[in-house]
Amino acid sequence: MPLAVDRTNALDEIRARVEACVGKRVKVRANRGRRKVLETEGIIESTYPKLFVIKLDGSEPVRRLSYTYADLLTSTVELTLDEDPAGVVNL
Repeated sequence: MPLAVDRTNALDEIRARVEACVGKRVKVRANRGRRKVLETEGIIESTYPKLFVIKLDGSEPVRRLSYTYADLLTSTVELTLDEDPAGVVNL
């Protein structure tokens, strides 16, 4: 059972770190499977209990992507803050 507790704490920590970045510009690198990787930039628009929404830049019709906090935990999605030169935000 301790494994589940650690995972819950990890998800809560990830959620808190993403909530602290609402309104900030990020680079997104998402693994879509079968050697397909999406790399784009946007702004973290909002957070919800199970997912967060990123508003993409440069699209005439406003385009949004949503990801779960578990995507960050499993490294399916990587976020990099633009003002953070250290690179990937280890969520």
